[in-house]
This record gives sequence, C-alpha cells and structure tokens, in this order.
Amino acid sequence: MTPALLAITCLIAVTFCYAGTCAVSPFGNCRKCRGFGHGLKTDRRGRLRRGKDCRRCHATGKRIRAGRWLYNRAARLHREGTAE
Repeated sequence: MTPALLAITCLIAVTFCYAGTCAVSPFGNCRKCRGFGHGLKTDRRGRLRRGKDCRRCHATGKRIRAGRWLYNRAARLHREGTAE
C-alpha cells in the first residue's frame, strides 16, 4: 500500500469515527472547566474550593461537539430550504 493511500484511508477512518461519536454522544465535556461546571481555586491553606460557575457551559459541564453543531446547522438549513 502506498503512503498516500494509507494516509487517505486513515483520514477517512478518523472522520467516520468522529461522525459516529457525534451521533452517539453529541455532548462532550467543557474544555474550560473540564466537565466540572465550575472553576477550582484554593484557599490560603491550599485546600481546593469551588470557584465561579463556568460561563462557557453555563455550569452544566457539557458542550455540544463541533461536528454535531455543524450537522445541526446543515440539517436546519436543509429543512428550511425544502419547507413548503
């Protein structure tokens, strides 16, 4: 197998795996708060305390995946374009 064909095969496999992940689990952990829903900070003694609520995920800890966001946008555009 040539290197170009191998690279194309790997890219197609990664794309299908990501599409499957987006279909099965459309929400992933928030990258800013790492799924906690809030920040962590320490007090003067070094103990962890709960920080402010995450502004990106609105304290849920979950964000919609980029692939699922694109799919939703394309589906909405198609639905609005073919409606009577």
